[in-house]
Amino acid sequence: MATTPGQGPLTGVRVVELAGIGPGPFAAMLLADLGADVVRVDRPGGTGLAIDTAYDITNRNKRSVIVDLKSPDGPARVLDLAARADILIEGNRPGVAERLGVGPEACHARNPGLVYGRMTGWGQEGPLAHRAGHDIAYIALTGTLGMIGSPDEPPAVPANLVGDYAGGSLYLVVGVLAALHHARATGTGQVVDAAIVDGTSHLSAMIHGMLAAGGWQDRRGANLLDGGCPYYGTYATADGKYMAVGALEPQFYAEFLRLLDIEEHADARKDWSRWGELREAVATRFKSRTRDEWTAVFEGSDACVAPVLSLREAPHHPHLAARGTFTDHGGITQPAPAPRFAATPTAVRSGPAQPGADTAGVARDWDVPDLMKGADTDGPATKGLA
Repeated sequence: MATTPGQGPLTGVRVVELAGIGPGPFAAMLLADLGADVVRVDRPGGTGLAIDTAYDITNRNKRSVIVDLKSPDGPARVLDLAARADILIEGNRPGVAERLGVGPEACHARNPGLVYGRMTGWGQEGPLAHRAGHDIAYIALTGTLGMIGSPDEPPAVPANLVGDYAGGSLYLVVGVLAALHHARATGTGQVVDAAIVDGTSHLSAMIHGMLAAGGWQDRRGANLLDGGCPYYGTYATADGKYMAVGALEPQFYAEFLRLLDIEEHADARKDWSRWGELREAVATRFKSRTRDEWTAVFEGSDACVAPVLSLREAPHHPHLAARGTFTDHGGITQPAPAPRFAATPTAVRSGPAQPGADTAGVARDWDVPDLMKGADTDGPATKGLA
């Protein structure tokens, strides 16, 4: 299949990102990875995220301008950009963008077809809407955090992947792209209210169905997919590392037992009363060899067993290396854009946008000459956001 010009299926789509932290920048990065022209509006002094901007790959494939929204002409500069954009993303608490003069009403007055994406933890409405919060609190209230971990220990914290990025960023991206489809069909933009509590709850749809059907117990470590099942979980190896097991189906379970050499436990698969015995047998076998030795044993099998790799190990796994799942750009090893497109391939086109470094180019390309008025075009290009 021939490829089309450009750098991804969203080539030609213009996105304004009002700088924030967490799920907003990641959502904008995903849009940029897919080819959108994302202009990040940084604030003077940064966002407060303590990372050197040169390493913040959530700002890759973007361009940056600096606008002080608290200055007299700051809001007008953002509205100039919004007037020429397809999508705007902001991640402030409800009402903040309105007070700054760049809320949905002001933006839609300039551009009725604009998709205005709002990324928050609690949502635009509700008793907690104006309260501060972070990923861990959002997933706690949804019941999701309480599902994760051993039953006799506090819930395990899944970094900020489940809330910020899965329940937040990905739902914002789905929302703004769906709204963009509607806007292009009708000429009418709209506000997309992406709340992490909504998205994270939505992620657990299957579990709620199982709960209602009596197929899921409302407690940790007691179910098929939460570590309660001895053939779906992780086990320590002789060298203090781990193997992951997901041998759910009968044929995979049989292969798992055969390669682990504990086939005498075949009948324990559906007998919950024997799960403790099975778990002990599996744990003992895995403890007898190193992670790499077990990896070799299960290599090429359908036992659904894999080594648990670290972040630095993952890019070197033969499968991920063969697919190019990770890439090196500007000296930083990082995940490559996903998913993949046959006709409109994507790529890491540029490193992290440095605050204010692209003002002149954006002013020219978007025909917003007033961006240059008083602009600090150098910006804090190499400074961390302390």
